Order: sequence, then structure tokens, then C-alpha cells
Amino acid sequence: MGLEYSLEGLSLKEMLEGVSKGRLNVGVSCTSITPEREKLLDFSHSIYETHLAIAIKKQRYIAVLINVLTNKTSRLFLLYVFGAASIIGGIYYFLERNVNKKLYSMSSPAKKRIEAFILGLLFITKGPFAYFHFKTLTGRVLTVFLALVTTLFIASITAILASSFTLGMLRSNIQDLNDLSGKKVGAIRASTSSEFLTNHSIYHHTYDAIEEMVEALDTGKMAAIVADDAILKYLITKGKKEKRYTHLSVLPYQFEKQNYGFALEDNSPYEERVNQALLRVRGSVEWKKALDKYFLGE
Repeated sequence: MGLEYSLEGLSLKEMLEGVSKGRLNVGVSCTSITPEREKLLDFSHSIYETHLAIAIKKQRYIAVLINVLTNKTSRLFLLYVFGAASIIGGIYYFLERNVNKKLYSMSSPAKKRIEAFILGLLFITKGPFAYFHFKTLTGRVLTVFLALVTTLFIASITAILASSFTLGMLRSNIQDLNDLSGKKVGAIRASTSSEFLTNHSIYHHTYDAIEEMVEALDTGKMAAIVADDAILKYLITKGKKEKRYTHLSVLPYQFEKQNYGFALEDNSPYEERVNQALLRVRGSVEWKKALDKYFLGE
């Protein structure tokens, strides 16, 4: 626009107050346009559109394993597996224990029962043995039948365990907004994120600087932080290039759409010129290249 200007670094709250009271002409930040703020000041046209998002720290492998084992679904699944293994092992034990010395080589009945359970567990997790390993006709027929059943069962095991470990690794025990209650959650002071959490009765710690908040998540002071998706992805991507924030990630869960704009004082003489300049910039190739550079790392 060819204007001369001076810059002053402020917190979001200080910046909005400065513009609303006329001490500042323009507030330049990732400032979401909201009806509440419109009562106090004006906004330019939208600069960028995004949404609120949750960032968490991935769990370590030991924590993932503990999380999977203590998960209610995982425990129920393991109960089914061990139950099915006991039933299958028991059937074969009843059919083969007196005629099949190869499968049941232990001397005492108690040890043979352990062998039977192991056999049942192998059936479920690995698949059936070749039918000729069994001496009785019933055992061989049952083996063919289980070949079909356990193939589907093994596929289910693989899918469920892979899902459990992936969710545990990527999402910790926080998957969406409902999981934030009772957790240590951070948000920027006087931001739309903080207001959103307050309106949903989610207690949270507030920070004046986004970098300080991301650092708190990385060091474990916070279990999750809520901020604009674009800002979180940019800072975490930038940090990873510097070998930092290697275990931080932004959940794919999206909520509360945000439109950024410049904060302008009421009846600003620059409003029309700013809007015209924004329309030109947002339609330019240079703007698209800038977005790719900062958000996609291209």
C-alpha cells in the first residue's frame, strides 16, 4: 500500500485493547473475526480460513503398551482370545491326549493341559496345524473347519491390535474434545480457543505466547493444547526441522471454523484500502506460493 508504519510487539489481548481504544491503527496477527470483537473494533476482509485443533504429545512405546493393555476394549479382546484358546485347546486335549504323544509329550496331566492351551492359542493367532498332525478323524475334520474360522479371526486380531497401537501412539488417551476434561490443557489468553474451552466448561491454563505453550506441551507440563490448526502445524513443522517437537502432533479432529482478519480501529481511514489490497494479494500467485512455503514446507 506504500504506507510508512512502525511495529510494536504485543500480546493478543494488548493488541486488541490497543486497537479498540484507538492507540493502534491496525492489529496484525492471526486474529479470528468474532461477533464479540466486532462490537469493540472493525475487521478487514478475511486473510485466511482455518479451524481450532488439538495438539498432543505422542506416547513412548512403553506408555503405548500400558495404554493398550489397560484399555477396556483391549482387555475384553484379550479375554475373548484366551477364552477361545482354552476352548479349542480343551477340545483337542479331549480328542488327542491319549493317542497323540507328539502334541502332548509332557508327563503330568497339568503340563499336558498347558500344552493344550498353547495349542489353542497357536490356532487362534497363527492359524491351524496341518490336519495330519492329528491322529483322530474328528480332530482332522475340526482342523479343516478351524482353518476357515481362524483365518478371519487372525485378520480381525491384526486389524484391532494395529488400530489400538496406532491410536495409542498418535493420539495418546486424547482423541477429541470430549477427552480434554480433567486433563492439563493450555490455550492462549483472550483467544477464541480459550473462549471456546470456557464455554464448554473445560478448565485450562492460559499463556501469553504460543511458543511458550507449545514448549509446555513438549516438556510434559500440558497434556494437550488448543489453538488454530494452521498455527500449530506451522510451529510444530518448523520445530521438527530444528530437531525439536519430534513427538508432537496435531489431531485430525476439527472444530470451530476460524477466519483471520486485520483488526482495525472503528471508522478506520485505511479499511477500504486494506480490503482492496487483500483482495489483490489473495488472488496472486505469490500468495499461494507463500502458503505452500509456510504450511507445506515446499
